[in-house]
Amino acid sequence: MLHSPAELTPTLQTLGHTRTKPVHWIATASAMAAVIAGAGLVQPATGASAQAAEGPQAAAPDPAGITYPLDCKGAPQTVTATAQGDLDGDGRPETVAAVRCEAGSGTPPHAVYVLVQDRTEGARPRVVATLLEATQRKTATDLTVRDRTVTARLLGYSSPDVPRYSPDLEQLAKWRWSDGKFRQELTDSAVKSV
Repeated sequence: MLHSPAELTPTLQTLGHTRTKPVHWIATASAMAAVIAGAGLVQPATGASAQAAEGPQAAAPDPAGITYPLDCKGAPQTVTATAQGDLDGDGRPETVAAVRCEAGSGTPPHAVYVLVQDRTEGARPRVVATLLEATQRKTATDLTVRDRTVTARLLGYSSPDVPRYSPDLEQLAKWRWSDGKFRQELTDSAVKSV
């Protein structure tokens, strides 16, 4: 039922005498705090407590201490970036590692490897796939794993005349596990403006 403004005016005038006091605000704040605290106690089991109930979760393989299939001619190998995630859908995370030879100067090319951790007690992580060979002479940056896809920005050189410290080509590379192997998608190379 609709009321005319004249019918509402007396009601507004009678409510005009009502004023809030600090005790009203304190009571409201206390009630809200109680509701929030209660909600925290009755939440469904998720996160760490749910994982504890299910048992220990598999850890992603540690990329340190592995000898990678990268020929550094006696120089040490350096892992410059890693990303973790379940790439093949088996419920166990893999580690993707960008590795290059350690050099005193310049920017050695990267190789990108996928590591798994065997379920055997005391087993060391091992390389199961090479996504990028160092012979492709690319630098891998922005390495991520999301939605079972590995993504990296690859930097390269348009000619031998381009200084090795200033790559002028850029590609976005994606690798996804499909039909028992990793399939690669590359964007077209574009020369970066200097």
